[in-house]
Amino acid sequence: MFSNYKYTILSCLAFIIFLMIFGFTFFIKIMPFIIFITPIFYIQKIYYIFKPKSKKESKYSESIFQKRLKKFKSIKRGYYSLIILSILYFMSLIGPLWMNSKPLVIYFANNKYDKNEDYKDLNNNGIYDIGENFTDKHKFYFPAVKNFFSFIPGIDGRYNGEIFNQKTATANFTLLNMTLKDINSNNFSIMPLYPFHPHDDLDEQLDDRFIDTNNNKKWDKGEELTFDYNQNKKWDKNNPPTFPSKINIAGTEESGRDVFSRLIDGYRISMTFAIIVSSLGYIIGIIVGASLGYFGGKWDLFGLRLIEIFSSIPFLFVLMILASFMKPGIFLLAFLSVILKGWIGITMYIRGEFFREKPKDYVSAAVSMGQSNWKIMFKHILPNSLTPIITFAPFAIIADIGTLVSLDFLGYGLQQPTSSWGHLLNQGTKNIENFHLLLFPIIALTLTIFMITFISEAIREAFDPRVYSRLR
Repeated sequence: MFSNYKYTILSCLAFIIFLMIFGFTFFIKIMPFIIFITPIFYIQKIYYIFKPKSKKESKYSESIFQKRLKKFKSIKRGYYSLIILSILYFMSLIGPLWMNSKPLVIYFANNKYDKNEDYKDLNNNGIYDIGENFTDKHKFYFPAVKNFFSFIPGIDGRYNGEIFNQKTATANFTLLNMTLKDINSNNFSIMPLYPFHPHDDLDEQLDDRFIDTNNNKKWDKGEELTFDYNQNKKWDKNNPPTFPSKINIAGTEESGRDVFSRLIDGYRISMTFAIIVSSLGYIIGIIVGASLGYFGGKWDLFGLRLIEIFSSIPFLFVLMILASFMKPGIFLLAFLSVILKGWIGITMYIRGEFFREKPKDYVSAAVSMGQSNWKIMFKHILPNSLTPIITFAPFAIIADIGTLVSLDFLGYGLQQPTSSWGHLLNQGTKNIENFHLLLFPIIALTLTIFMITFISEAIREAFDPRVYSRLR
């Protein structure tokens, strides 16, 4: 019986030891990773739990797709690259929960009477009067969590400053956190694992502050520091961009924003843009290419002329012209990329596949059975034409990432303060002495492209039709 519960007992002991070593605060900081990232490793087990029960099949009855999937998993560099990129993308999506200047948790009492708090009614008038004793209740606030879910209509990620005794319309959590550290009280806040948001301008926070005892307006050795940003026990004037330090592990850029947080957020922007463009482009390209290849004739003739017109358009220059006066966001820029070019390449591949598959016997059999044209196209022919779709998808994602980085580098892409690798590369070319503005974006871009290339190579090898074209 012990064996049934040993893993549960061991997990509880490991959790207790973890809390003893790292503390409860650190556990709260890594909680977003535990909640969102851990289920990724159990997707297959969850699938089998909800999968309809069926008879156990022999390994010799595996479909070609199952064999290809098994082959892909056996190519470790591609399979692990896919896992790494997926985890990094999920981490970037939950960025506000671990990479934010807003606290994860605030436990705060404002030392003022609020409605529904208990008080001692000395004059029995039924209302609270100034001077009467009251029980100041602590309340929990979750600014980073509200900020993460602020994309949902009806959820406002902002807090009124009056809640935390600040005379501002919106709460300043950086100031609040500094105040709670200086004042010995029962109030406390727990900051995220990396306490910098990609859009926060740190320019005013970078300079250390000190008590100028001799009023000479400069720091002298021995004068007390009231704020030591990089914790080196001496006064520094840290004008951005600043080099990497133990506080900003990848430094800051020209506007004072943290480079590391912008790299992670830029990865989210780049991958989201590439996924949107590739997905929409493939949907349009598959429909258009299937129609051209299946119906042929005048439909194919006029369709090819349309494709030739779009192919002759200088894609990058037109996109730059449109972006110069439209100031597009990520979704509008993705839509323009799809319309101008995203669908053309896959259209030609699908058209060729349909021309190759249309004369085969199974299509003639489907026609003789009275199947509709659309059912023949997408139920019979398309499943036999998936090889180019799946094989070229990673290359399309690489091209889309390159397009976004190029537009941002030239200044015609996404606008500030949106995070972008292209913006960082642009700043790096203007500030060669600040090596980190070039080095870190290049490393991030190179590693991403390398891993996507490994994935595409593994997919191509797994879906190579020659492997399954003969009996075994």
